[in-house]
Amino acid sequence: MKITSISNRSPIKKPALSIIVLLLGSVFYFCAPAGAEAVKQKEGISMDNPFGVLEFFNWNDSWNSFKYPSSADVERAAALIRDAGATWVRMDFIWADIEPSAGTFTFDKYDPIVEILLKRGIKILGVLNYNSASNVLAGLWNHAPDDFKAFAKYAAALAGHYKGKVSYWEVWNEPDSPTYWQPQDHLKGYCELLKEAYPALKSANPDCKVLNGGISNGMLSIGYLYENGAQGYFDIMNIHYFTSPLYDNAIQSVIAYPKLVYKAMVKNGDAGKKIWVTEIGSPGMTDPKSSPNWWAGENPDEARQAEWVREVYSGLLGNENVEKVFWAFFRDCKNHFYNGTDYFGLLRWDFSKKPSFKAFQQAAREWEKGRGK
Repeated sequence: MKITSISNRSPIKKPALSIIVLLLGSVFYFCAPAGAEAVKQKEGISMDNPFGVLEFFNWNDSWNSFKYPSSADVERAAALIRDAGATWVRMDFIWADIEPSAGTFTFDKYDPIVEILLKRGIKILGVLNYNSASNVLAGLWNHAPDDFKAFAKYAAALAGHYKGKVSYWEVWNEPDSPTYWQPQDHLKGYCELLKEAYPALKSANPDCKVLNGGISNGMLSIGYLYENGAQGYFDIMNIHYFTSPLYDNAIQSVIAYPKLVYKAMVKNGDAGKKIWVTEIGSPGMTDPKSSPNWWAGENPDEARQAEWVREVYSGLLGNENVEKVFWAFFRDCKNHFYNGTDYFGLLRWDFSKKPSFKAFQQAAREWEKGRGK
């Protein structure tokens, strides 16, 4: 996959995990702003349910077709996120944006986005992402930072600045993927970074919760995480899972994966921690043949994507150890991936609702009627 910017942090194009592979290898509360309770009463949605979405609110560049060029566009999307029934957003806080030069921190790009989401009663999982500004300029955006302590200072600056607003932080994205972490070393370097970032985040905000970077390559990576001593340096296990809804037994593999992850957690003394699935999704297209296939094969149509939303949330939220599930993405991209990945959204590029939006909305309402009481 061609990387055009440090912010291009979509799911990597990898083969779907199957049940066989998994077995062989054997996922904030904030101080609610004024108006948030009114949102709850108006929409009848819990202020903290399991439904989240991944969205790239920091994208405002030519390479992403200026996805969110104004606060009005962010406002529009935030209103639709609440309409869908989601109360969580996973979004990037890019290091090179926050610290454009060493020791100088700026939050101007992200403050308006955070305020818009909070006013809608949407909680934020912030992703601490990628390399320093100087290394980005050198083309090393996805390489391991050469100064882990500097990364930890950036993490602490964010946690301190947004204390009381953003209390859940994810350290890096898919560090077990060569797309997002170079060089790959079975998570040895990443775990050292996690050991620097975790205490820095806790020092800046003792009440914050820390997630490991979403694991993308199955049970082997879960094993590497523990083998390298990460056990005491994350509060929530964070996993990603992608498979095609067109595969036989696809939903069975989705359900099986967190069960295997939890067994590894128990074995390593983490039985008390929850699992968040912070990326799961598939394309949904009006014409699946109009774009090249995504990495898992043929593109599903919009109707099959909607069915997949229902299956995913019903299957994953039936597991008491799975606490949150984030659909990737909330809104389609435009000529960015140049394949079915551009159509992962519950919304089309023009903000119109796909059938999957209504499926997501119905899943949230059903949760409210049952488990949400």
